[in-house]
Amino acid sequence: MSKMILFNMMTVDGFFEGPNKEIDWHNVDNEFNDFAVEQLNNASALIFGRLTYELMAAYWPTPLAKSNDPMVAEKMNSISKIAFSKTLDKTDWNNTRLIKNNIEQECIKLKQQNDHNIFIFGSANLASTLINLDLVDEFRIMINPIILSQGNTLFKPSKGRIKLRFIETRPFKSGNVLLYYEPER
Repeated sequence: MSKMILFNMMTVDGFFEGPNKEIDWHNVDNEFNDFAVEQLNNASALIFGRLTYELMAAYWPTPLAKSNDPMVAEKMNSISKIAFSKTLDKTDWNNTRLIKNNIEQECIKLKQQNDHNIFIFGSANLASTLINLDLVDEFRIMINPIILSQGNTLFKPSKGRIKLRFIETRPFKSGNVLLYYEPER
């Protein structure tokens, strides 16, 4: 059975995007790209909410992405992807399946059918739903050395406190720090 892992970048003050959905503050370099490939090598599937799916699908298949980040682009384009959305009618990105209903049952089935990790990238609203359904097995939060002072918070109100158990940290030369946690169940 695979683990469902939430990975997201976050500012020191808790935002995953600026007030106008800006992510231009993401601190990405070669070390980060090596980490991204390492993470994708251990993935069976990626899952996204509608907005993140649309943003990813608009970037990763492009010549720009393939030129800027060839190894990450190859992985992102070839891996199995699932977009959870009630409003999308179709998905055009390679190896993507659209799921409109039964998020909980579909995620449980995904976890049972795969032997590698399933990653949630971005997708704060979907992540909130999965956290409330107790389906997230690990949190990987990369803290970027910036304070935005405003924006959209990564974690939305939930059913209550969720106590997390520390696993490890991984510092990056850029100043990013990756925090690994798992929920105490």
